[in-house]
Amino acid sequence: MVGAATVYGLAWVVVLVLPMLAAIQAISAAIGGVCRTSLQGAIRRECGTGWALATLVAIVAVNVVTLAADVEAGAESLTLLTGVPFQLFIVPFVAAVGWLLVSKSYLRVERVLSFLPLIFLCYGASAIAARADWGALLRGVVVPHFALSPAYASGALALIGTTLTSYVYLWESIEVAERRPRLANLRFFKADATFGVIGAGVSFLFILAATGATLGARHLPVETAADAAAALTPVAGPWAGALFGTGLLASAVLAVPILAGSTAYAVAQTFGWPGSLDAPFGAAPRFYAVVLGALAVAAVASFAGIPPIALLYWASIAGGIATPLTLFFAVRIASDRKVMGEHRIGRPLAAAGWAVTAIATLACVAFGYTLLKGSGG
Repeated sequence: MVGAATVYGLAWVVVLVLPMLAAIQAISAAIGGVCRTSLQGAIRRECGTGWALATLVAIVAVNVVTLAADVEAGAESLTLLTGVPFQLFIVPFVAAVGWLLVSKSYLRVERVLSFLPLIFLCYGASAIAARADWGALLRGVVVPHFALSPAYASGALALIGTTLTSYVYLWESIEVAERRPRLANLRFFKADATFGVIGAGVSFLFILAATGATLGARHLPVETAADAAAALTPVAGPWAGALFGTGLLASAVLAVPILAGSTAYAVAQTFGWPGSLDAPFGAAPRFYAVVLGALAVAAVASFAGIPPIALLYWASIAGGIATPLTLFFAVRIASDRKVMGEHRIGRPLAAAGWAVTAIATLACVAFGYTLLKGSGG
């Protein structure tokens, strides 16, 4: 576990990532609204099958790792709530998510579930109770600190990867495309995508403050959900595990279907298969086969014994490494007048998109450099 100073020093990365995410979400919403397909479908249509296959490999690889991490985290959250070993929950949890997706029940509960991770705002109260160093956090926000150390570079890339990972903006384009909005209302979808990052940003800063004041101050490792729940102990006491477990379960129940669904959309639209989560199983068997196959692979991987928090962390790093390629195509397509017509993104948003792509790429380079330096290469 890194120290409190390193944790607080990452605050500027969080503040930087939020407008980055807002820009990419707005770009993805524009692509979904105009092209009437996901970002992956637009890549195949406008850039060819070869590039679509390249982005598909990146998307599926990251999605499967992240899916396994979230399945294990969901099972671990049930352990916090019940005390039963998490391995006993993996298959029932995956089976329940698969049923929700195949039966189309997930679409009915998605909006309700999306509010449950707001439980993590309790980290704010925990940070206050633990007397977080707000001055250090503020300095971390306004005074960017760079350190080419493995801990700092990997932490920064993980923060970028967990927010800018391809399935996030791929899903945004899918949702908008499925709604088929009037192009005259497209600006409202872009605004909705932009404002959706505010709650996430506040939660991220509270988590940093609470983690720095508790686990970081004591240099305690975070390998299990119980370790992470310790950061809530100042406000929740003996209920910290239950509180964190409830939020973690809500996050997993929200994320796992999106990961499995976005994987199926990416595969289907790359190969031209019919299918969507609105379609019955009989009308899109290959689409649902990918959904269920991804869940099955994630379930098997969850039994590997890798600590869930560590798996989530490395899944975020994998997302950061893979995301520049899809970011490049997203900005390129959204800026193309031949594709988007009068609804192509404006120069400010395009500039922001290219800046995000450059920053994500530099983060990958910095991470690679620290790995090589650490190995003596």
